[in-house]
Amino acid sequence: MAFKSTRLLLAAAFLGASAFGVSAADFKPENPECIAPANPGGGWDFTCRQVGKSLQDAKLLDKTMQVVNLAGGGGGVAFAEVVNKRGGDNDLIVAASAATATRLAQGAYPGNTMDQVRWIATIGADYGVIAVAADSPVNTLPELLEQIKSDPTSVSVAGGSAVGGWDHLKVLIAANAFGIDDVRSVKYIAFDGGGEAVTQLLAGSVQAFTGDVSEAKGFVDSGDIKVIAVLSPDRLPGDFADFPTAVEQGVDAIGANWRGFYAPGDMSDDAYNAWVSKIADLYATDAWKGVMAANGLAPLDLQGEEFEQFVSGSVNQIQTISKEIGIIK
Repeated sequence: MAFKSTRLLLAAAFLGASAFGVSAADFKPENPECIAPANPGGGWDFTCRQVGKSLQDAKLLDKTMQVVNLAGGGGGVAFAEVVNKRGGDNDLIVAASAATATRLAQGAYPGNTMDQVRWIATIGADYGVIAVAADSPVNTLPELLEQIKSDPTSVSVAGGSAVGGWDHLKVLIAANAFGIDDVRSVKYIAFDGGGEAVTQLLAGSVQAFTGDVSEAKGFVDSGDIKVIAVLSPDRLPGDFADFPTAVEQGVDAIGANWRGFYAPGDMSDDAYNAWVSKIADLYATDAWKGVMAANGLAPLDLQGEEFEQFVSGSVNQIQTISKEIGIIK
């Protein structure tokens, strides 16, 4: 059974889209706060701290945003806290990413669903890659996928997320787009982080690697791996421009590890519209474009209703894939 879409909902269509048309409301947060659902360091912490600082630098906030680290359950502890205890807090936003959608889709936040919160906006995306060792005879994504299709036991793909996690799902999206209907045949081996996965690739224990552009770049620069596909709609700019996309090789697969925010479900419309407007205005600044470039973030510009539709489509697609591979029933 093939899942309906090989794109993580409309990532291509919305790339570089203009800001969502929300007028800035009179609302101003009295005590702006961002919850990072993890310990200090990493993507969610970066999202809160960098956006908070940038909002203040751009004078979109007149007060310092407090960042609270609330780790646990892969974001589930924070999600439950917001839903159960802070549902009407107009001053609060929470860092989220594709990992949030994945866990919601797989029921990893028991009793919680995406419609219990309000989805604000994205601040960029880290696109997926598929790579092989630098000395591998494989040079293109179709070559690798044809090997998997012809003899699934001959290729193991390593990633830094658990089975059913984001790294795993990216290679399944590509496999299905190539015509591998039974994605359970794809051998995926999970490691504790992309670095360990690449180490196993270089040792010859696996034949391919699935991860994100930002974590692959250093290994390309060192001459250890070659990226055979980026899961973006178009080639990325700058240092990443030499990496071919899956799309240009005839494999219609896009996977963006988006970064953004959600808000409490009972946040007032005035507060919600104000937060959407603030993030949209920040995204449009040259300063934020510089932050994105420095941190390997590619354009992904979604706000308000468009972002909610994007998350909903992502959750539905991930549920379908996860059922196929037996992560959920």
